[in-house]
Amino acid sequence: MIKENINSINKMIKGTVTEKLLQKCLDWLSDFVFSYSDPDPAIQENYDIKRIHTYKVREEIKFLGKELGLKNDALRLAEIIGLFHDLGRFEQYARYKTFKDNLSEDHAALGVKIINDAGLLASFQELPASIIRNAILFHNRLSIPEGEKDPYLFYEKLIRDADKLDIWRVVLKYYYRGNDKINKEIEWTSTQSTAISKKVLEDIHNKRSVLTKHVQNLNDFKLLQMAWVFDLNFEISMEEVKKRKYLEKMRDTLAQSAEIDKVYNILISHSIGD
Repeated sequence: MIKENINSINKMIKGTVTEKLLQKCLDWLSDFVFSYSDPDPAIQENYDIKRIHTYKVREEIKFLGKELGLKNDALRLAEIIGLFHDLGRFEQYARYKTFKDNLSEDHAALGVKIINDAGLLASFQELPASIIRNAILFHNRLSIPEGEKDPYLFYEKLIRDADKLDIWRVVLKYYYRGNDKINKEIEWTSTQSTAISKKVLEDIHNKRSVLTKHVQNLNDFKLLQMAWVFDLNFEISMEEVKKRKYLEKMRDTLAQSAEIDKVYNILISHSIGD
């Protein structure tokens, strides 16, 4: 994104998202996330994972926003989107005991409903309130709907990148856990295989995000996560992937095979711009 576009967004949002509004959102969120708890350690672990992820995404989106040139109100708007992006996960897990949207409901849409029902954006002007709703609604889609324009499009891209940067942290911590304890909400599927499903292979060779319906085993699911590099929107996001060696670390959790090496090389080449 060129500097002029960022300057334009800063001007559009100027004066609409005060420090007081941000603090109000932080106070509400603290009460909200800690209201979800369970005596079962396995269930509580998943609430804790989402709580930590929520605040980490705030850090990620603030970092990206600063690097891209967001200032003051426009940067605070990004922080609020980060804080609210996964509100639906908590109620989703409370109701269904799963984070799988296809087995429950769209957590992004549920999050927007929570925001609306709680009147969280009542003190916001129309533009930032609409940006928050749209960014949350589209953050988990396979792609952003066609026709979106700035400033909406910019914030939708920003939260998608920030979310991925922290999800890689979450899954890598799990894959390197050093024990056999399985969390099915992170693994998605525990089916083991050294092969790559044909559809997953096609998606990666075509340099596109892997569809969840193509995932047949844990190996596929890890490659789906690695293929998120095809959906990063900003150069700074890709730089962070390289700096943190996310792809290399993910590769180390996969089986050793020539087929996986070929796929990995496609992903690495894309990340370095070849």
